[in-house]
Amino acid sequence: MREEKCEENPEQRRHAERAALDYPFETPAGNTPLIEICTGVYWARIPMPMALDHINVYLLDDKDGWYLVDTGLNTDASKTVWKQLVECHFKGRPLKGVICTHFHYDHAGLASWLMQEYSAPLYMTHGEYFTMRALASSAAVNDRQCQRDFLHQAGMPVAAVDKIMGLYGNDPFIPEFPRRYIRIRQDDELVIGERRWRIVIGEGHSPEHACLYCEKDALLISGDQVLPSISSNVLVSDVEPDANPLRNWLRSLERLRQLSPDCIVMPAHGQVFTGLHTRLQQLSAHHYRQFGVLERFAAEAGVSGFTAWDAMHILFPRELKPMDMMLAIGETLSHLNYLVDADVFVRRRVAGQPDRYRLA
Repeated sequence: MREEKCEENPEQRRHAERAALDYPFETPAGNTPLIEICTGVYWARIPMPMALDHINVYLLDDKDGWYLVDTGLNTDASKTVWKQLVECHFKGRPLKGVICTHFHYDHAGLASWLMQEYSAPLYMTHGEYFTMRALASSAAVNDRQCQRDFLHQAGMPVAAVDKIMGLYGNDPFIPEFPRRYIRIRQDDELVIGERRWRIVIGEGHSPEHACLYCEKDALLISGDQVLPSISSNVLVSDVEPDANPLRNWLRSLERLRQLSPDCIVMPAHGQVFTGLHTRLQQLSAHHYRQFGVLERFAAEAGVSGFTAWDAMHILFPRELKPMDMMLAIGETLSHLNYLVDADVFVRRRVAGQPDRYRLA
């Protein structure tokens, strides 16, 4: 597990990683809101009012109608873009299905609206659909004591916990969850137009994330499972505090290595790219570098150990807004849980006190 310290400048490394991939298409913008990736496969962008300012969505031509992959946020601006796309490009043909790669609301936030507006069914995996329903329940939104206890156990001070708790109840994007769906599973095939899209399941970023892969034409709609310039957030939450999602995510990357190295990757954020296997290696290497950072920190901390809050400031050494802080502590815990399960770290747990970690 241990690695030698990497002296390379992080920004130089990120630049080198971006340069190692190819980006064969212009980005949808202005008078070209749709980019044709290949016959019957189109790329569009839906704006988002946040730092990550867009989500990529994909339209699949089924001759007598259309399927779409992912939806954008539940905002009037997103709805306007969809209405324009339908009016300008569907040519009177119906929307035949809404496919959501996973439950996060930039991917599924407009699923219910699209289903109602265009009389289309929803396709999702079981794990994603029912996670979405559970989080939409009033108990999940209003009962936050479990979240407070979780953050205190991670060593987060009260003032920081209060900032994170202030996020709840103020989220403008919470969607109405769809009341029905069609289940998709690993290795199911969706026949759309002349293509067979095989479902490839990933874990870690979300419970049962669905990618779509067309082997014949080497096309991969990757959702958030593979992104070209950022690493998907892999976090531990109060719902499953001892989970090891990072192990599952790294295993998912290995499964994706079985796909064609030459495929065109259509991610949910960033640019469409080629160089799948190169990117998978980059993503895996990123997390092993993080493991190395934590091991060196643990060696310096000695037998007294450290909390997840302490470790978060080592992995994310910058000022964090409350939302970023929530994601960062969850991601830090995913690395710590991985190292505990791998017998690299020992976790000391005492009732009423933050967990502390040290080298095994």
